[in-house]
Amino acid sequence: MAELSQNVVLVSGANGALGEAVVRRLSDAGARVIALERSKQGDVTLERESEAVLRLRASTTDAAALAGALARAEAEQGLLSGAVLTAGAWRGGHKFHEPEAASDYRAVMDANLESANVALRAILPGMVERRRGSIVLIGSIAGLRPYDAAGSASYAAAKAALTALSRAIAAEVLADGVRVNLVLPSTIDTEANRRAMPSADHSAWVSTDSLGGVIEFLLSERARDISGAALPVYGRVGV
Repeated sequence: MAELSQNVVLVSGANGALGEAVVRRLSDAGARVIALERSKQGDVTLERESEAVLRLRASTTDAAALAGALARAEAEQGLLSGAVLTAGAWRGGHKFHEPEAASDYRAVMDANLESANVALRAILPGMVERRRGSIVLIGSIAGLRPYDAAGSASYAAAKAALTALSRAIAAEVLADGVRVNLVLPSTIDTEANRRAMPSADHSAWVSTDSLGGVIEFLLSERARDISGAALPVYGRVGV
């Protein structure tokens, strides 16, 4: 039997490079996946991609609206037992005090921290009620090493806050049977990152498949005793 065959897992940011890789990895491991993509119009649409994968397009800016959309998806896929929150974004290239960086702060906080806030408020009540669940969030090495994130202070701050949020919530819901963990990748090897940093050593970066394997483990019963972790996944980037 496939390891995650008894699991229904939400993947947010499912149309991004990491999100797509995680959807494939989890469905290959036997999970039924609800692949969440942001709907710009706020409309809720469901699209059956395969027996294992259901695409959900919905507003991701309001917890109550998202919870309602998830309920519709769960009626088709089953009740959530896991979630992977891959939605996020990087912006940088300017010092924090420079005018060009002013718009970065709100955009980066919304993409990385507020998106997790909304998703967690939509997901957690059901998991706590059922006393079962495993959630994995995507942090960053920048959240632990902000001194290496010069030029992207807002991003480092958002990921540091996400790390703290994840670990605090893990303590709150541990007795309710819900596990919450966070992975801390360095640069993820995606086409967009390769285009942005063509001269970098791409072989040192973290592959989406490797990171997906860590996420799969954290969702599985093999990780049943792990909660509140902030797990470094640095590839061959110096530590």
